[in-house]
Parts: sequence; C-alpha cells; structure tokens
Amino acid sequence: MGKIVVSQNITLDGVVEDPSGEGGFRHGGWFQQFMDQDWEAWAELELAEAQGAEALLLGRRSDEYFATRTSILSGEWVDALNRLPKYVVSATLQEPEWTNATVLTGEVVSEVSKLKQRIRGELVVYASRPLVRTLMEHDLVDELRLTVFPVVLGAGERLFGETSDKRPLRLIHTKTVGNGLAHLTYERAREA
Repeated sequence: MGKIVVSQNITLDGVVEDPSGEGGFRHGGWFQQFMDQDWEAWAELELAEAQGAEALLLGRRSDEYFATRTSILSGEWVDALNRLPKYVVSATLQEPEWTNATVLTGEVVSEVSKLKQRIRGELVVYASRPLVRTLMEHDLVDELRLTVFPVVLGAGERLFGETSDKRPLRLIHTKTVGNGLAHLTYERAREA
C-alpha cells in the first residue's frame, strides 16, 4: 500500500497562498522574498524527496502550474519530477498538462483510496490545497512535510481549513534547512 505524503512550503502562520507572487495576493511572493541564502539547501531537500517518490498526486491547478514551469526549467529536480508518474484529481480536466500524467475523474476519496492500494511507495502531494483538505478530512494523509518560512503574513489561504474533528499528528523529524527554514515532518497519529 502506498503512503500519501503532503509536502508543502508554508509560512509560520500556516499560509500557503501565492508563494510565487503570480496570483495577485497582496502578500504574495513570500517564497522568494524569505528564501534568502537557503535556496541550495531547500533544493537538495526537494530533490531527495522527488527521487524517493513513487508518484505525484495533484489537483488540476497544480498540474497546470508545474507543467508550465517544468517545460521551461531544467535541472535534476525538474528531471526527477518529469519522470515521475502523476495523478491529477479533477472533475473537469480532460487532458493533463504535465507529462506522464493520468486524470482521476471519479469521486476523489474513492479514486485516491484505490490509487493508494495500487502504489507501493510514496505518493507526494505538492501544493493542491483543496485536495489536501479533502485528503485530511478523510484520513488519507499519512505524512506531512512542512517547510516553514520565517514570516507571519497575517492573511491568506491557509493549508488547513475547518475539519469535522481533530486530526492528531505526531512529530517524527525536524531539520533546519539552510539558515532560516525549518522542515517539520509529522505522521498521522493512529490513536490519540
């Protein structure tokens, strides 16, 4: 059985909205602005994660975002991402944008549960905030890997929205990335 891993760049107050600044959010662009000299260490972390993944699981907008960027960028990380099988959850998408991708068009929880049974390794979820919320709500996330940027935005869409109940997690690893980023790994606590 596969393991669903949510990998997310996030601010200290949980905001994930518009890290690149391309979305028009007034506090957008925080990823580059607060990366400082940590770029190389962050890139190493991301490359190792991509090399350890079995596949990517994405929402439609994340498929479009990554497809656009990976078609014009190069490097080991981009090459690793392009090689991975991708599963895009969407009710409207006919053809995925990114290479080596399959669209999952059925009911999200059912489709992802079936996929989790078929895949043996890690299914990594990048970005895809609505998908992450659905997966969390239905206890399908096995691990969270959060790279925390040293900024409080005070506004913006956060990774987690309201849930029907508490979702207990257990911290299993911490790491400083470069000089200013924290990488926190949590697993789902099976029993609280």
